[in-house]
Amino acid sequence: MPDRIPAEAAARLFLDAQGLCADPARRATKREVAKTIDALGFVQVDTINVVARAHDLTLLSRLDGYRPKALETLLEADRALFEHWTHDAAIIPTRWYAHWKPRFARALARIETHPWWGERMGGRAEETMAHVLGRIREEGPLKSSDFEHEGERGTWWAWTPAKAALECLWRMGELAIAGREHFHKRYDLAGRVHPEAHGLPVPEPEAQLEWACASAAERLVVFTPRELAAFWDDAPLASARAWCEEALRQGRIVAAEAASADGSAPQAAFALPDWSGRLARIPEPPDRLRLLCPFDPILRDRARCLRRFGFDYRFEAFTPAAKRHYGYYVLPLLEGSRLVGRLDPKVHRDKGILEVRGLWWESGVRPTKARTRRLLDALERLAAFTGAAEIQFAPGIR
Repeated sequence: MPDRIPAEAAARLFLDAQGLCADPARRATKREVAKTIDALGFVQVDTINVVARAHDLTLLSRLDGYRPKALETLLEADRALFEHWTHDAAIIPTRWYAHWKPRFARALARIETHPWWGERMGGRAEETMAHVLGRIREEGPLKSSDFEHEGERGTWWAWTPAKAALECLWRMGELAIAGREHFHKRYDLAGRVHPEAHGLPVPEPEAQLEWACASAAERLVVFTPRELAAFWDDAPLASARAWCEEALRQGRIVAAEAASADGSAPQAAFALPDWSGRLARIPEPPDRLRLLCPFDPILRDRARCLRRFGFDYRFEAFTPAAKRHYGYYVLPLLEGSRLVGRLDPKVHRDKGILEVRGLWWESGVRPTKARTRRLLDALERLAAFTGAAEIQFAPGIR
């Protein structure tokens, strides 16, 4: 018989694996930031800066004292982290760099065979990439703006052919991100940015699959093959299923039936065999309310978020304003181990104001005095992080 895992237990295990049961008031040293990212697996990067960058918000929700300088040092000085792709752009521990080499090869094959990239480079892909590599080899790290006078802009996001070439070469592993200036990437030869990691051999397919599935399982605890495959966006679904079958036979995972918080039928899944022991050791989640980044790992899979927490979340930044249910950049509210509401904030940096444009509590959640105080505490932490001196609420919210 499969292990029956209650919905609350599955949610608590996931929160703990993703660093949301640890004490956020612990010292946010550079080492603790690196440890947190390692536990998460990666932190998604996104360009939207309505409140703060996605990676900063994700780390801030786990470490009150987090400051971007620690992350910058880990990326640009220590080279303990690197930037590349999982399901999206992300910051990843460099100790796993070799596991991106198969991804580099797949990107190369797609770029060489798909006309889409060639069109971005004006039909002269080979020539453009050779030119870009040559300049970086001779001059050192360069930004796309360093090439902006070398050709007409294309029609796709107004990219120049050189910008497209830089992105191609980065995805192929020829270039790496050496740093950022005002969030603009500086590209350099990967062998110069990560010389030791760049020289590592490509993992054998069996070793790659083992790493992708085992490391994902550790960060999910309760999972389906599809969720394993999607975690790094690396293992094909069929391969993840085969890995689960073999791991089950070996006793490395167990069959499970995970109850759903949204009232849907229990889900056939797998779990790490010590899930009940892990559950017993998990401390009570912090007695506070936290603002989660829209790209937080517990929200990334909308269907899983609904099953685990009974919380239906959709990122609406790319939805036409008239069709949004909530707002442009809405932050879910995590209270203990429950998602209890959502908030639409905006930082007006020129005025030093954190504006709350919308606030919605989940059904059955009352804005008691204690809960309102927790929300204000969370907003004060966010205001301090973003440099806002004042918090303002839109009419009707308070």
